[in-house]
Amino acid sequence: MLWVLIAVVALGVGVASAHEIRGALEREREYRAAPACADVPVKAPGCLWEQKFTVRSAAMNRGERGESPEAELVPPSGEPWEVTFLRTEPVMSEMEPDEKVVGVIWHGQVVEVRDAEGRRQQTSDGPVGWPEDRLGGALACVSFGLAALVGGLWPLFARGEQRHVTAAKMVRWHGVGLGATAILTLWAQAANDWPLWAIPAIWGPLALLLLASMTAFALGALRGELDDDAPTPRRPRPRTS
Repeated sequence: MLWVLIAVVALGVGVASAHEIRGALEREREYRAAPACADVPVKAPGCLWEQKFTVRSAAMNRGERGESPEAELVPPSGEPWEVTFLRTEPVMSEMEPDEKVVGVIWHGQVVEVRDAEGRRQQTSDGPVGWPEDRLGGALACVSFGLAALVGGLWPLFARGEQRHVTAAKMVRWHGVGLGATAILTLWAQAANDWPLWAIPAIWGPLALLLLASMTAFALGALRGELDDDAPTPRRPRPRTS
């Protein structure tokens, strides 16, 4: 039952991620098409305003569960802005107190930070990259969830059939491989700044290979080729004269 519960949770997360892909795409397109603000924005408009900040503090929070990298940025006049990041590279890891940076403000939030060398990094509120994250998460959770659900329910309908139990185990662990492959593909896409379509283009063929392997191992288990209790051949005893 544990695998069934894990599968249900994974499928729920995967469906939710898939549902957010369209909204994330629209938000990113809106951001990329937004014009520069003609003057200092008073409210939170949809134009882009570049604000100079001074770094007051920067915390990587490495090794701390649930804590994202964060920085406190101070404008020339006004209260400090608390900014968080999804990762530390390439700007956050180099931040030092009293360093000058430029923040891009959109809809009242700092969505991007640029350092003196021109390097850019999206903050946690930045819209760029969210469609890829949602797509990768959906592929990972749905593929793993479906395989885990099948592998979890199979033994319940074949109690006492050891070969079916072994076949279900093959399905479950190949599902783990499907999810892990999707996550690794997402990391490769983010590291190389590939377009959105690169994720399914890379993961699709790998998923087909894993599905073929899953089918082969499951059929092998049903035929008894993976049985551990196969009798060992007996050696003939030497004749005594």
